[in-house]
Amino acid sequence: MGKDARKAYLLAIRKRYHQSDKAAKQIILNEFCSVCGYCRKYAIRLLNRKTKSKPSPKRPGPKPKYRAELMLEPLRRIWFTSDQPCGKRLKAAIPLWLPHYETHFGALEAAIRNDLLSISAASLDRLLKPLRLSHPKGLSGTKPGSLLKNQIPIRTHFWDETLPGFVEADTVAHCGTSLAGDFVWSLTMTDIVTGWTECRATWNKGAHGVLEQIQVIESLLPFPLRGFDCDNVLNATGFQL
Repeated sequence: MGKDARKAYLLAIRKRYHQSDKAAKQIILNEFCSVCGYCRKYAIRLLNRKTKSKPSPKRPGPKPKYRAELMLEPLRRIWFTSDQPCGKRLKAAIPLWLPHYETHFGALEAAIRNDLLSISAASLDRLLKPLRLSHPKGLSGTKPGSLLKNQIPIRTHFWDETLPGFVEADTVAHCGTSLAGDFVWSLTMTDIVTGWTECRATWNKGAHGVLEQIQVIESLLPFPLRGFDCDNVLNATGFQL
């Protein structure tokens, strides 16, 4: 008897076996072992094994809460304009950017506007996932490091941000799609209180070139440089001058 035939025979006698008394089960078991050539213990396991029930059909999920096809266009423009932030940052930015969007592209339906203002950060990430995959952000030229941070004194919680002179600084690589080779970096320093911003360019991001441009900017500021905060491994983060 082939495998398929033994399986069909098992299915045919299993229900009758479970509904029989002890004496009838012995007869069915003996017949099953004789026909299929199984030992008794294996045959008993087969007869007592529960049949797999058919999987219950999946219940339909909740209906979409948002009309994604109508929300994607304003979301796309606001997302790109605000520099492609994550869902949490975008949720905070939408109330600020929405009036500017409507000024340039026309007023939105009240329902769409309310949806944009009430949508969660997780839903924003889900809606923008295809767009995020097709438009990745630029490369990062900042590398983590602790050597200089351990050598340069760092003071925290001493900034008086009501006075000018406490600046944030960062560098941006103008390298296209690859960080290989030599290219120009831009250095930007912005005063927290006044918003005074100075920009300089440097060839590559060597310590000497960046420090030289920082000193040039410092000499031209209309106020003394009191604090300097950056995420560059060439400089200490948040040190007090």
